[in-house]
Amino acid sequence: MAVKNCFIAFLCCCTPMAFFGQTDSIQEHSEYIKTFPDAITVRPFLLNTSNSLRVKERNSDNEIDLSANKQDRIGGSVAFRSIVLSYSFAPDVLAINEDNQDSRVFNLKLRTFFGQWMQTITIFDEKGFFIENEDISVYLPNSKSFKIGGGTSYIVNPNFSFKALTSQNEKQLKSVGSFIPRVVYFYSKFKVRDDSGFQSELVSFDIAIAPSYYYNWVPVKNVLLSGGVSAGAGVNYSESDGESLTSLLTELDFRGAVIYDKNNLYLGASYSYLVLNHNSDRSSYIKDNIPTLELFFGYRFGAPKSILKLAEHINSTLGL
Repeated sequence: MAVKNCFIAFLCCCTPMAFFGQTDSIQEHSEYIKTFPDAITVRPFLLNTSNSLRVKERNSDNEIDLSANKQDRIGGSVAFRSIVLSYSFAPDVLAINEDNQDSRVFNLKLRTFFGQWMQTITIFDEKGFFIENEDISVYLPNSKSFKIGGGTSYIVNPNFSFKALTSQNEKQLKSVGSFIPRVVYFYSKFKVRDDSGFQSELVSFDIAIAPSYYYNWVPVKNVLLSGGVSAGAGVNYSESDGESLTSLLTELDFRGAVIYDKNNLYLGASYSYLVLNHNSDRSSYIKDNIPTLELFFGYRFGAPKSILKLAEHINSTLGL
């Protein structure tokens, strides 16, 4: 299975180069942004991400961490305009994965752009959790979680490139920032089960208005440093073991990145941390955490005429 996964990730990165590597990447640029509308981008990456909970009793200092058995993942992605295909897996040869105790961490993130609008969708499917506090650490291999959601954002300043941070389909040429209002929404389901047969389930719905500000700093040519933060509030609805509760939701999201980009080659690192705070029931308070660290490099090259013709036909049909 490991050999098969490596082979798929290798094909994901290398097949487009074999077929399309003879075509030059066409570039367009304004004073602030260079775009690559006719380029295909391949991007191998190393990823570490998970979704965990911290549960705190409201009337005491007692708190419990419900943490997924973290795994490093490697993979590859292919991007063309608004389309991104990716595949990643957790190989046992990486040290952190050698004793994964039959755990599973699946994460998928999709991002699309429509003019200055940006849509993201995130999915987490995890199996195998540690329950920890100051005194104990117990592994529960049959505990599971599922989360799906995302955000709808509007990039107010058209000179600011979010694609330069996430897919490298664009390159930021001059320093600029932007206010980015967005709406965030998630559905989550956590099921805790131990060897004795005890189980507890939490189902949660989140929606929040979360204004943010991001700044892309270009200190020297071909280097991009970026940082941003959002802070929002909304509503959470939770059901836990037969009890339901609607409460205030607060959201905090931080993202930072450093990227070197020259002559269609690029490499970099990004880190983000999303925290959703809300009540789970009348006696407990929850911090829902999603940290993500990614190391990547990649290459852009021109797409073949057949792909460009198909893309223009789709754009014309959809009126884009």
